[in-house]
Amino acid sequence: MAADEAVAIRDLTFGYGGDPIFDGVDMAVAPGSVSAIMGPSGTGKTTLLRLIGGQIRPQSGSVRVEGQEVTTLGRRSLFELRKRLGMLFQSGALFTDLSVYDNVAFPLREHTRLSERVIRQLVLLKLEAVGLRGARELMPAELSGGMARRVALARAVALDPAIMLYDEPFTGQDPISMGVLVTLIRELNDALGMTSIIVSHDVAETVSIADYAYLLAGGRVTEAGTPAELQASESAWTRQFLGALPDGPVPFHYPAPPFREELLGKGVRS
Repeated sequence: MAADEAVAIRDLTFGYGGDPIFDGVDMAVAPGSVSAIMGPSGTGKTTLLRLIGGQIRPQSGSVRVEGQEVTTLGRRSLFELRKRLGMLFQSGALFTDLSVYDNVAFPLREHTRLSERVIRQLVLLKLEAVGLRGARELMPAELSGGMARRVALARAVALDPAIMLYDEPFTGQDPISMGVLVTLIRELNDALGMTSIIVSHDVAETVSIADYAYLLAGGRVTEAGTPAELQASESAWTRQFLGALPDGPVPFHYPAPPFREELLGKGVRS
């Protein structure tokens, strides 16, 4: 693994049962960067985050995080590595019975021996960073969707992770909340010196803050480059995905008999 790679994936293959998801995937994420992994639904974007975090193991290939081969780590070593990773789940995954303050304090209490006085200072700092210090006494049920996602982000960065993983962070957000999240992800990445990996199919928002992007389809990386390079690409698949075009290499219709024949019942069993 090169010194300029925070995450390195080489010749990765993975599938569930007999259904392949990845077939020879290669990726490299530079330290301090914001990297995007994009592609249509069902291409394995979230699965890739699970492989990086060691939740599942590939059939073959290498997954290295900060120089450690995740695929061979034992239980204790894997838990130690995960302390260096932050995760923003698509749902936010807040603890519904804990206040905003206690949600953010949870990883600090669980993984450190810091005093409650120091934990309080850290929690207020993280909540201030996402603009919700004044909401610390609220319960998750009292939060809007955008606020809940920001609380989840504050909790995810509570331990100052070296690498942040974002699973569809913009899904279900209104334009204002989405704009706030986009700005926060970029600003927190740069201010805390993190490396960020964003899994998303929200092209405009993701590309606006990404330093580099990978496009997945058919179990492989179909294209990779800076946002400017992708926008200038002549690849039919890339142009279809970035331009949200219905026609192209990715079909709109699931395979089926000719519509006219099926509609009229020709050659179709009753």
